[in-house]
Amino acid sequence: VQLQASGGGLVQAGGSLRLSCAASGRTFGNYFMGWFRQAPGKERDFVAGISWSAYSTYYADSVKGRFAISGDNAKNSMYLQMNNLKPEDTAVYYCARFVGGNYLYSSSYDDWGQGTQVTVSS
Repeated sequence: VQLQASGGGLVQAGGSLRLSCAASGRTFGNYFMGWFRQAPGKERDFVAGISWSAYSTYYADSVKGRFAISGDNAKNSMYLQMNNLKPEDTAVYYCARFVGGNYLYSSSYDDWGQGTQVTVSS
């Protein structure tokens, strides 16, 4: 699966952005998919995940109530709606496919797409 994240940009604190992750080469099918983010000098952290078959969603505590993950099978795409953005949300955001292990860890994912930069100004 080839993944491509898009939709990042510069936004003021309190604003919103919607990230997209488009897949090619294979459909999302029954995969578990995740969004991660990486700020300069920091680890790549889990943000949100979605179980395609069960349509269950999971979020990092830091984004609960502000971010929403969703998917569209027909468009073979996944989205991350980000509301009430904060400066600490500034990072490069990546989408990836879960391949096994603990869904919170980036090492459990493969097919990392090229990230999209999100910058939140205060």
